[in-house]
Amino acid sequence: MHKPASSPLRRLILKATLILPFLVGIPQKIFASLQKRFPTRTVDDHVPSFSPETGNLRTRDGKSFPYELLLDGLVKTSVTFRYSELLSLPQHEQTSDFHCVEGWSVEDVIWQGITPAELFSHLEILPEAQFCVFHSLGATPNGPGGLKYYIESLPLSTLLDPKQECLFALKIDGEPLLPERGAPLRVIAPYQLAYKSSKFVHRISFSEKKQDGWWTVANPIYPWDAPVPKSRLRKRNPA
Repeated sequence: MHKPASSPLRRLILKATLILPFLVGIPQKIFASLQKRFPTRTVDDHVPSFSPETGNLRTRDGKSFPYELLLDGLVKTSVTFRYSELLSLPQHEQTSDFHCVEGWSVEDVIWQGITPAELFSHLEILPEAQFCVFHSLGATPNGPGGLKYYIESLPLSTLLDPKQECLFALKIDGEPLLPERGAPLRVIAPYQLAYKSSKFVHRISFSEKKQDGWWTVANPIYPWDAPVPKSRLRKRNPA
């Protein structure tokens, strides 16, 4: 019995059926691979869990409340954003390397979030403001210098310089940040060592003075200004 030849369209459909499950699985595999090669380093404890679906934080004792990002300090009027409001702002995607002070790096991390210029355009910053201080959720029991939670700061000029590629990240590889990556929001400063890229940020305070960060207070070997060594950069530091 003669078997009719399959049409080009039929062959195309058959090929698509065979490879579609593989293609669908690629993003998940890439994301899982990133998680494996991205070690978790944190001193924070008692950080509330976060649901990107509801925008709510939940404490260990079961209390739930909306995540809010407060911008205050040397501003005309303080501003608060809920998670949904942050997502509604223009989102920026960038690919950058992540460099830990321990000597390891993660190359080509894809972050999505809000540029400092975009976020700060929604409030009036006073002229004397020179630095941004980042306050993190959670606690650091027995923190150095009496610090009760993780804190860091960066120059306002650095944050607003597009060449520095700073970002307030909400997502990684198209997915909401996981707790170990700093959910709900974290700072990304690619040309600074990673301890400057605060996780779990819930408050950004504008100040005329810099604030020594948690690690700098803990041990002066961790300087406040922590540029990535040139030998570790794959592209030139624009500073």
